[in-house]
Amino acid sequence: MRNPPGDFLPLTKGKSSAILRRVIGQRDTALTENEVREVMAAATEEELLEFLSAVMRGQGTEAGGKEISMGDRLKACTGLLKLFENRSPDSEAGDRERALAAAAERIWKSIAPGFAAVLGDVLVHGHVHYDLAGGRGSMKSSFVSLTVVFLLLLEPEAHAMVLRKVANTMRDSVYAQYFWAIEKLGVQPWFDCRLSPMELIFRPTGQKILFRGADDPMKIKSVKVPFGRIAVTHFEEKDQFAGRGEIRTVLQSTMRGGDRFWNFESYNPPVSRDNWANLDSELELPNRLRHRSSYLDAPAEWLGEAFLQEAENLRTADERAYRHEYLGEAVGTGGNVFENLELREITEEELRSFDRIYMGVDWGFAPDPFAFIRLHYDAARERICLLDEICVLRQTNSMTAAAILERGYGDGVITCDSAEPKSVADFRSLGLNARAAVKGPGSVEYGMKWLQGRKIVIDRRRTPEAYREFSRYEFERDRDGNFISGYPDRDNHLIDAVRYALERVYAKYRSRA
Repeated sequence: MRNPPGDFLPLTKGKSSAILRRVIGQRDTALTENEVREVMAAATEEELLEFLSAVMRGQGTEAGGKEISMGDRLKACTGLLKLFENRSPDSEAGDRERALAAAAERIWKSIAPGFAAVLGDVLVHGHVHYDLAGGRGSMKSSFVSLTVVFLLLLEPEAHAMVLRKVANTMRDSVYAQYFWAIEKLGVQPWFDCRLSPMELIFRPTGQKILFRGADDPMKIKSVKVPFGRIAVTHFEEKDQFAGRGEIRTVLQSTMRGGDRFWNFESYNPPVSRDNWANLDSELELPNRLRHRSSYLDAPAEWLGEAFLQEAENLRTADERAYRHEYLGEAVGTGGNVFENLELREITEEELRSFDRIYMGVDWGFAPDPFAFIRLHYDAARERICLLDEICVLRQTNSMTAAAILERGYGDGVITCDSAEPKSVADFRSLGLNARAAVKGPGSVEYGMKWLQGRKIVIDRRRTPEAYREFSRYEFERDRDGNFISGYPDRDNHLIDAVRYALERVYAKYRSRA
């Protein structure tokens, strides 16, 4: 039984460990033949492989506790493995050594530069889930296939399962992709490739990469591996699955019998921002890393002149289609009300400089929520920055007023929906400077058009519900698919709150019209 992972276990004592540490800490110092023999005398093949796997997974430090970069780890281990690759030519451990040496030498040069940090995170098991979205030529599928194969070489008890929604699409897509990956890593001599059942088998250990369709996720429960566990899963074209529930059903069957798992989900974002895959990826989860890429992140020579020219042709002819297909943006169906959104972080430095603060309220209890917004408006740049929000159900006026005061927002005028004068009066009696919006004929249309003409900056960490409303708010369509003029009165509570907050600003423009 192998030793458990640890700080360079099992080679933690003696001269052999010191020699290996020196190779990792000082890449420019070559081992002498005597030093190689000393290491080989002190370590079995399995121990050496365990040591190298631990190093590549990010365990251990140099003398003095200095961290070692993942690139340096891979380079050091590649060099060390080369010295040993002719040892024990007939043993399974020797074959695994040579396969690991070949892959370690190639993987860093085979992934697109934009994925280097992701690879480092995977190797140190920084997260369990990896959400990888991108357009055509973004290298996300190449990255995942290379990484999954490399993980199996590092984790001899691990197997992998690669899934698509429909099984009959796999042979010419993900199966071919993984066959390419084992060739790219130079490990094809140690793999058997089978079509029935569809799987790739690493002969030195018997580890498998299984390919399955999720036509019926319950069938995944019957999948068995000869030893170890299915530690790695890859959902290709995530958006084609029925939803997070379908993926969760599969993971509940595979994530058993261990504490180290990796789950990769790769896809081209669907055009609609309301698609479940796009909405799911917006969620910030502590054990998930999200990565976005496009063909612009890949070396041009990897893509070829023809690919680049096609991308440029589409950019010139139809920028929206180009942004969706090549940049991997969920650009919407073309009916987005707000095309003027700037979705980014609002820094603390910016926050300190804001001196034109406005606040608004849209009343609600249930089923519609109470919505409060605090924002900054820069008239010179015609830019609105959303700063904070309160969006709650089943809260009384005294409760929502207390929440506003607790945040220190009793410092200015709050313009409220005039449909509930009693609620406005309640806010005043509770210590808030509340006033009713003026409204009037055409006020909604004018206010919405005014907002559409300004840049709206949204930091979804500060105002997640406002982000959701503004980014998904679309014109309705008739039965023929044509857009209907007018603004839908649904899922727009914080949008209305923003409109009320800025009413006294745009009312000046309206009075001049």
